[in-house]
Amino acid sequence: MIAVERKRTERSRQPFLLLLLDTGNFLPSDRNGHVLSQVLTVLSRLTRETDVTGWYKTRSVIGVMFTEICIDERGSILSTVMNRVSEALRHDLTIRNFSQISISLHVFPENWDQDATQGNLAFYPDLIRRNQAQSTARIIKRLIDVLGSLAALALGAPILLLVALLVKLSSKGPILFRQERLGQFGKTFTFLKFRSMYANNNHKIHEEFMKNVIKGKHDGRTDDTSKVAYKMTKDPRITKIGSFLRRTSLDELPQFINVLKGDMSLVGPRPPIAYECEEYDIWHRRRILEVKPGITGLWQIKGRSRIPFDEMVRLDLQYAQTWSLWLDIKILLQTPRALFSDTAF
Repeated sequence: MIAVERKRTERSRQPFLLLLLDTGNFLPSDRNGHVLSQVLTVLSRLTRETDVTGWYKTRSVIGVMFTEICIDERGSILSTVMNRVSEALRHDLTIRNFSQISISLHVFPENWDQDATQGNLAFYPDLIRRNQAQSTARIIKRLIDVLGSLAALALGAPILLLVALLVKLSSKGPILFRQERLGQFGKTFTFLKFRSMYANNNHKIHEEFMKNVIKGKHDGRTDDTSKVAYKMTKDPRITKIGSFLRRTSLDELPQFINVLKGDMSLVGPRPPIAYECEEYDIWHRRRILEVKPGITGLWQIKGRSRIPFDEMVRLDLQYAQTWSLWLDIKILLQTPRALFSDTAF
């Protein structure tokens, strides 16, 4: 029901409030249901007919969804709800029972900015259960990630050394480019690439460009109007060797280290930068919430930078919702051809 309400909010933009009452361990011992009955009586007085009450975690955590709330003054609403629930429970329960209850409030959609871009796990029990149900396949996927990245680093060692040398000789600065990116549920990690730009450049150029792409204000036209690209084709920050590395995706090779560390997978959505997520619509966020980011994915083999941002997100969500080991294998097998061809999946 939480998953359904999330999707409804993505369309209606009417927030909902999730209240969780963690009753600790005393409910299982309350065999006659007296305490539970008191708690539910309190909640019935405080909820509307359209609100939903039920087990968030059976016989342990009670959840209440207050739907379609006005959240213009988020702080005052949260404090009002907390005070009313606490006072009502304190009045109806014994001091001992009340002291064992932990109350938490969660508003969806969450506020995302550069300082707080992590998804609230309280809203995604369905995703957690889905991953648990696929635990064996997920273990195999992780094994493929480790073996695949080790093989790529070992077999590609001569290319890695050559690219590192070219980067070092072409311009001043470090060989590797390090950047904070967002992994699954918005967890930050250090993203690695071969440096393709001049050192100490201004990222505002890319930030403004990506804001327009995400908002649909970039029509994809390049200087050559016969081509469509939803990326910067005339980036003054890119070195000459960097332009070649980007066209051939050789700058991405260090990301196999990110895969080894577990921050990324071989297959998955591309990990975004925090300032990009600030511009995301609510439904866009699901691309980094539902699955771990990867080096390649449906977006890369179905058109790469020729695809508008909304379509890229839909492909990422399609991958997350239809994921299987066989789908990963098909994407991996078709990635080399996609790098040098316009053919689709």
